[in-house]
Amino acid sequence: MQRFFNASPKTYLLLSTAVIIAFILILHQMGQVWICKCGYIKLWHGITFSSENSQHISDWYTFSHIIHGFVFYWIYSFLRKKWNLPFGLGLLLAIIAEVAWEVFENTDMVINRYREVTISLDYYGDSVINSFFDTVAMVLGFIAAWRFPVWLTVSLIVTMEVFVGYHIRDNLTLNIIMLIYPMDWILQWQQGG
Repeated sequence: MQRFFNASPKTYLLLSTAVIIAFILILHQMGQVWICKCGYIKLWHGITFSSENSQHISDWYTFSHIIHGFVFYWIYSFLRKKWNLPFGLGLLLAIIAEVAWEVFENTDMVINRYREVTISLDYYGDSVINSFFDTVAMVLGFIAAWRFPVWLTVSLIVTMEVFVGYHIRDNLTLNIIMLIYPMDWILQWQQGG
């Protein structure tokens, strides 16, 4: 086990790449489309009440994945102090956590839950390209949290949550609340009521 902790950065990069390739193949095996059924790829899709939401490279929920990266880095930072874990291993573990969430999020159970209790009535899961770039956004968040002071990442989280919440009446915090313990008043507000 100690040998794994002391692997080279190249080894962690290869393992991370293997995890991402396996993740892409798993999503496709689960029936997720490679790209949007519309037949084209957009860099940004900003209309949440649309069948193209979560189908392109980035959207309003990309900010949530950047926040995932911040949080995963903080967890790694805590574990690094305790067990002296190398950065490459921390990033590999963050990628594993993110792709595990992406696979879970694209199960029928979670897709149906989103459709039952959130504003995502037309949600049928992410395209493979969207899930891949959600993972890239998490990696960027992880690296940013490594380079930025904690006060800046906390400020960015608050800013992103408020900005996204203001523009689409949804964000990471509201998503978590509505998945775990849905509240009618939040749903009504999200629907514009």
